[in-house]
Amino acid sequence: MLATGRGRNARFRNSSRKVRSEAAIASSISLVAEPATGIRLPESQGDLSPRIADYLSCHSFDEPCLVVDVDIVEHNYNSLVRSLPLARVFYAVKANPADAIIARLASLGSCFDTASPTEIDLCLAHGVSPSRISYGNTIKKQRDIAYAYDRGVRMFAFDSDAELEKLAESAPGAMVYCRVLMECAGAEWPLSRKFGCEPEMALRLLVRARELGLDPYGISFHVGSQQTDLSQWDVALSQVTKLFADLRAQGVALRMVNLGGGLPSRYRARVHPVESYGDAIMAAMVDHFGPIIPEIIIEPGRSIVGDAGVIQAEVVLISRKSDTEDKRWVYLDIGKFSGLAETMDESIKYRFMTPADGGATGPVVIAGPTCDSADILYEKTHYELPLDLKVGDKILILSTGAYTTTYSAVNFNGFAPLNSVCI
Repeated sequence: MLATGRGRNARFRNSSRKVRSEAAIASSISLVAEPATGIRLPESQGDLSPRIADYLSCHSFDEPCLVVDVDIVEHNYNSLVRSLPLARVFYAVKANPADAIIARLASLGSCFDTASPTEIDLCLAHGVSPSRISYGNTIKKQRDIAYAYDRGVRMFAFDSDAELEKLAESAPGAMVYCRVLMECAGAEWPLSRKFGCEPEMALRLLVRARELGLDPYGISFHVGSQQTDLSQWDVALSQVTKLFADLRAQGVALRMVNLGGGLPSRYRARVHPVESYGDAIMAAMVDHFGPIIPEIIIEPGRSIVGDAGVIQAEVVLISRKSDTEDKRWVYLDIGKFSGLAETMDESIKYRFMTPADGGATGPVVIAGPTCDSADILYEKTHYELPLDLKVGDKILILSTGAYTTTYSAVNFNGFAPLNSVCI
């Protein structure tokens, strides 16, 4: 089985509320062209962007480099807005905080989910109003809450008594939403119990928020990153609506549901189109809330920038562990510590393109360059690469626009952080 997945309309050169039917939900995976915008799209989601292909035909890098097509970012954002027109989109800055991405999304009217004062300042520097910023991290220093509040931010997440007390002291009157624990079945990058609290605790905390003079705004949850099961939002919303009703009985009228992230990029396996996610989410909202639907927030990161980026890397070494072993070890100049952290436990399975694609292939282990035994990308997952692949060949790693530059270590083993170019 090939691991390369060549983009069909872009050659790689090694030189420098209306719910649609189930049939519609299961329809084409391909991106829908938008000729009016002038955006050049690949034929299928996650394939090599024509603009990136053109760029790489004229540029080559001595070190690994992520190239992001910001037009694809715009397309992905607009597709989500069309698919969930009742939701406000808060882009998760942590996915990729490149200036060009923030600037483009800000110009399109996006709101922003931030995790730190640095991310808040980044958004403000691009002219984003504080009213379009949410401080979505549930783990914040007291002084960071005060800093955000002083800069005009009025929307904060929490999931504990201690965080609520900090908010009451440093962000008086702010709109607060409580994150609730959810199962992450169907997610390729499941989330742990680090964030969120049990629903019973959320009920108590939101009543307490009102008593402390805060504005109990709503509930948030996250069904796991790279979520491939369309039904998981329905499962989560069944718990959320019960919380809304229980709080209403105690005189607390919530107004907002934060759906979190979870919308996928295209890696090795095809994924449902964003329209299917929009249909499934809105069907669940109507089923559970009826005709009076609360405000909706969604916090995409991966689905906005993942497919827009491609990493160019280099083959450093090809070897075998014994004279009788068929499986080759292919070592790249990028690994877990230089941007591909999501290969941990082989959770996110990227696609590769090489200049030798189209010929015979053989099984490989794919690893990074560092002197750390954990720096193996894929050993258990079956990957094949061309037998003609050579040391020094430039390869492309597709759909790497999310959580690569932000996961890249600073000079681990002396390797520089992942470089990035936005076009």
